[in-house]
Order: sequence, then C-alpha cells, then structure tokens
Amino acid sequence: MDQKIKSNLKKKIFIKTFGCQMNEYDSNRIFDITKKIKYFPTKEKTEADCYIINTCHIREKATEKVFHDIGRVKKEYKNKKKPILIVAGCVAQAEGDLILKKDNYVDAVIGPQSYQSINKIIKNIENKNKQHNITNFDTVKKFDELKLISSSNSKVSSFLTIQEGCDKFCKFCVVPYTRGPEYSRNFVDVLNEAEELISKGAREIILLGQNVNAYNDKNNKRLSDIINALQKKKNLLRIRYYTSHPKDMTKDLIETHRECSKLMPLLHLPVQSGSDKVLKGMNRKHNIKEYLKIVNILKEKNPRIKFASDFIIAYPGEEQEDFNQTCELMEKVKFINTYSFIFSPRPGTPASDMRIIDEKLAKKRLIIFQKLAERIKMNYKKQLLNKTVKVLFENKMTKEKDKYFGRDEYHNPVVVCSKKDIIGQEKRVLIRKFSQHTIYGELINTDKFLAA
Repeated sequence: MDQKIKSNLKKKIFIKTFGCQMNEYDSNRIFDITKKIKYFPTKEKTEADCYIINTCHIREKATEKVFHDIGRVKKEYKNKKKPILIVAGCVAQAEGDLILKKDNYVDAVIGPQSYQSINKIIKNIENKNKQHNITNFDTVKKFDELKLISSSNSKVSSFLTIQEGCDKFCKFCVVPYTRGPEYSRNFVDVLNEAEELISKGAREIILLGQNVNAYNDKNNKRLSDIINALQKKKNLLRIRYYTSHPKDMTKDLIETHRECSKLMPLLHLPVQSGSDKVLKGMNRKHNIKEYLKIVNILKEKNPRIKFASDFIIAYPGEEQEDFNQTCELMEKVKFINTYSFIFSPRPGTPASDMRIIDEKLAKKRLIIFQKLAERIKMNYKKQLLNKTVKVLFENKMTKEKDKYFGRDEYHNPVVVCSKKDIIGQEKRVLIRKFSQHTIYGELINTDKFLAA
C-alpha cells in the first residue's frame, strides 16, 4: 500500500478537558468513539487533525475563556494545516449558537448529551466543510450507543458515569440547563462497564453523576444496589461516588457506608453554606439541621467516616452572621477537604440577576474561610504522623526515580519510594511527613524504602 495513502488512514485527535470528573469521563469515551473512524489520541496538540475543547460552565467567565482557548488554537496552528475544531461540553450546550456565529474557525459545537454523534459530524466536516450545532438532550440514545463501544480506560482509579442531569434547580447552578433533567443509566449496563474496567486493570471505581445518589433506573435500582454489586467484584478494591446531594442520602445508601468494606470512608457531601437563610435563597432544599442529622447518622453507622464539601462564599444576600454560621459549620463537622469559591453569576440562572456582594468584602471572607479550612485540614494530617494507612498506588512519578504515587482511603495523595513496581496494589504505608498537598511515607513489611 502506498505510504501516503496508508498514513491518511489514521489521524490524530487531541482533547483539552476542563472541569469535573464527568468531563474527564466524557473525553475518554470520545477517544473510544473516534477510534472507529481511525482517529487516535495524541498528547501533541499541534499534531492533531481534530482538536476538541471539552468545556465546563462551572468555570468563571466560562464563555470568555472558551473564546480565549479558540484564539490559542489559532496561534498554535498559524503555520500548520487547520485542524477540525470542535467545542464540546456544557458551554457548547449553553452558548453554541454564539460560538459559531462569533468565530467561523470553529467547525462544530456538541453538547454533553450528543457526543455519541461525533464520528458523523467529523465525517461531514471532512466532506462538506460545514458548521454543525448538535445540542440535543438525548441522554438515552447516548448511553445506548456508548454501551456498544468498548472502553479503552486502563487506569487503576477509573471514572464511571452512572447518572446525569439535575432536577434540583439550585438558583446558582447551570447544570439543569446544560446537562438536562436527571437520567439514570441501566443497572446492567453500568455493571457491564464496571466489569470491563476491572478486566483492564481498574482497582478503584469512582461512580459519577451530577446528583449521583439520585440514581434510580427504570427497574428501581438505586446507587446502593450498584455499590453492593461492586462489593462482590473479586479484583475491585475500592468504591467511591461523586457528587451527592443531601436530599438524596436515603436510608439504604447510608446503610452501605456500614456494610460495604470497599466503599471508602470519605463522603463528598456539598452543603454550600452554613446559613439556613442563604440555603433557602439558593433553593438548596435542605437546612443545616437536616444536613447535620445526615452527618451524625453516618458517623454512627461508620465511625471512620469523614467529610468533604463545597462552599459558595458571598452568595447574594449573605450577611456577616450568615458567613459566621458557615465558619461554625466548618468547625463543627471538621471537613478534611473543601472546595470554596466566591459566588459568580452564571448566565441564564435565576441567581445571575441578583445583587452581588462587594468584591473586597467577598475576597476577605473567602480568605478567612480558606485559612480556617486549611487549619482543620493540616490538624487532621498531623494526626496521621507515625500512623499506618492503606494506599492504592496509581502510577510511578516520571521525574523522580523509584517514587510512586497513590491515595489513601480518604483520598489523600501519598508518595513513597519503592524498587519494585507497586502500581495497582494496595499497600500499608507508615506516614513520616506531610506538606500542604502531599503525604510522604514508607512501605511496611518491605525492604527499606523511604520517601525522600
């Protein structure tokens, strides 16, 4: 076969992924889909025949940043053949028409519920050079097609989307408008994909959804049913789930935190504020008393459990007392990991028209809260010194000889030294020191492998 023709059979695709774990899952599945038309992943973005920007609308000034990214692609390919440029994800869903109208360098926009159609779109662009806007909410069709496509994911810790969309309509959140209403994948399909991931080396599965604990398929299978089924998988060591809503912490799900040894004892349970007034203004559909009741029940069921959470600081209408209550909640629960941000309006949401709190005051409150959160987190890490933890090792650190990276049961990053390959293994590690972001330790019951 002529070498030139042969080279044309295979093309390269690069995906720049922003945002949540679900976007990472989506990007991996796009790679799986495009292999069918002989587009294969590349890490060298300037070599790509197809360049995809997988966007996230949670980013502040998300649309503006997308146009900035498009401009950067133009510069990177200034002296090269233009790639097929596709904007995917939540910003594409919300602002697709604007993107195509404003910049004809973009060939297509594809919403997060439509990327199963990407091969057809790429082929149409190759043949006709026509712009496409594919932003239908066809979640059922997407997952029906995805289940027929094998996953190439071979990571030790692998994401698995089981639920999409949201029916809660928090006033600050764009998800119901970009991901659509709540949809749960078929229970059997989820387990089949989990089995495939395990066969390819996954030792931890992280179940994903905008409201993952709202999972409820047409046969009334719940998130607890998935966890209980995964508990029985021989080669699977760990189970996690993100992101949950307090309203969907049902009795059966709470019980899994007592019964299932493979379900990790860190629960990410977003609260957003410690003030009932602010929570009502957000339309969160829970109050602090209800939230703390869930926390206390979970602690009773499993004394080892700890919590992570999200906080929006300086939400419209937040007064000093409201902020103080948020800090008090932080002290009371002692979240070991938090994600906190100053409120920024998202176009199209009810909160986008609300009066924003003074920027200087908002920044001041954020600094105070983050210092509090950091103090609690560091105090927690101090308690780990000279104690033994279980660590699942995910990869070898390329820049440092014999160093391996993994995470403990509470998702803390842990680094050790080892002469032997320990990727995919769960090992006991004695904690020796820690920094702001990483814990260092030594392997137990091995030769003398010490972290530097």
